Amino acid sequence: MKYSKIRTGIFQSRPNRFIAYVEIDGNVETCHVKNTGRCKELLIPGVTVYLEEHDNPNRKTKYSIIGVQKGIRMINMDSQAPNKVVYEWIKAGGLFPDVKLIKTEKTYGNSRFDLYVETSEKRNYIEVKGVTLEDNGVVRFPDAPTERGIKHIHELVSCVKEGYDAYIIFVVQMKDVKYFEPNDITHPAFGQALREAKEQGVHILAMDCNVKEDQLNIRKSVDVRLKRGK
Repeated sequence: MKYSKIRTGIFQSRPNRFIAYVEIDGNVETCHVKNTGRCKELLIPGVTVYLEEHDNPNRKTKYSIIGVQKGIRMINMDSQAPNKVVYEWIKAGGLFPDVKLIKTEKTYGNSRFDLYVETSEKRNYIEVKGVTLEDNGVVRFPDAPTERGIKHIHELVSCVKEGYDAYIIFVVQMKDVKYFEPNDITHPAFGQALREAKEQGVHILAMDCNVKEDQLNIRKSVDVRLKRGK
């Protein structure tokens, strides 16, 4: 996926989940944060952030933060981007060689999954999770407890039991990481649900991305480690 008009700025502060103050060309601007997660390890005063500039005069904010520089690593932190890049990747044949149908926001049971894909042989429900939490090359999800995430996992297990294929795809919004693992310290129940889902036949994938100031694209698979301490 590709963004239009990109600017850089210096992050100042984040008074709430939705907005941040960013210095752009010497002026402090109120910017939309396209990620409601904590992101405390990313949005540190003084770091360089990447912003998309909007032309819509009806918007309350002219800029949206879409990325951040963490040391030498550029990280995309747009929470809407993972669904878009997975959609593009699947449509281009990245996961299945013979896609016949792709639907977004498909309802199943009490959940609405990000993607529903039909091939000549299979019907697949897919849930996408964006990953921005990184520590020494290890990436983890979630960065905050997510009961909604556990609910989705349980529903995917139900999909498998009813004959569908089911996937959870963790989109690592950066590249050159060592491996992915569930964040058992922050939310052990999510990690346990993920392990149980794997045993029940849910496919657990992690894919890293090529990240540029104005682009994000799926790059290659990342090793998934579900066992504790390994």
